[in-house]
Amino acid sequence: MTTASKTFVVGATGLLGSQIVSALLDRGAPVRALVRPGTEGDKRAALAALEARGLELVEGDITDPPEKLAAAIGDATTVISAVQGGPELIVDGQVNLVRAAERTGARRFIPSDFAIDITKLEDGDNFMIDWRRQAAAAYGDTSLDVISVLNGAFYEVMIGFMGIVDWEAGTVSHWGDADQPLDMTSVPDTAAFTAAVALDPQAKGTQRFAGEVLSMRRFHRTLEQATGRSLALKKLGTADELRAEITRRAGLTQNPFEYVGLQYQWCMVTGKAKFDSLDNDKYPQVKPRSLEDFVREAAPEA
Repeated sequence: MTTASKTFVVGATGLLGSQIVSALLDRGAPVRALVRPGTEGDKRAALAALEARGLELVEGDITDPPEKLAAAIGDATTVISAVQGGPELIVDGQVNLVRAAERTGARRFIPSDFAIDITKLEDGDNFMIDWRRQAAAAYGDTSLDVISVLNGAFYEVMIGFMGIVDWEAGTVSHWGDADQPLDMTSVPDTAAFTAAVALDPQAKGTQRFAGEVLSMRRFHRTLEQATGRSLALKKLGTADELRAEITRRAGLTQNPFEYVGLQYQWCMVTGKAKFDSLDNDKYPQVKPRSLEDFVREAAPEA
């Protein structure tokens, strides 16, 4: 029988949120998750599997009135947000969640930060991180202990969404200095570190974790080693040229999501969002997976 206090998770149907719930359940912690009414299909099936392991579900929405959201939080002492979306969720929704948590007597809040070092960036560097900074400023007067978990870039994003790796063309493209160190972590390991932080009564402030710290040159070599494939390392330009390309694209579209991947790359390749130190040693029970092992399973067949 666990003595851990209950954790409330919002965003449990997402890739990271579901992994956080799983990691908490693995450690025997009681977990309650908020799900939108009418959640069906694969997401409902995944939730059912977690329910079978002890997850408690409650229907609602992060945008519900604070009194209704507070009833959903109930007796949970730690609230974790793993929501993704626009400012209506990241800013307004998370502020609403914090105010609801204050009503219940919850003690701690872990926001949906999960990124490179947002504390070192400035407005305009990355619009999605700007939203997280705006949310933090808006609930900055909270009585809750706010614990931010940062993981660098997800392995899954580095070989997917970011557009760095083109398996079909056999290229790994980069901007800036190929030897600039970069922080990276898999989604499951980020979830495991988050669960460890949530269950650690001594955890405070910003916690920084990385599965690997690799330059683009080493990233490229690791992909080759993991797949046995020859991949060309292709430099697209300097960091300043990348900034100019972001500005150019911003002038061509009203949809910033079309260039946000480049904004993340700029924050990384300049070293501006590089972690100064890591907190991995605080949680030796979490043994993060290497990028090489991850790629061996995740990379498409040649």
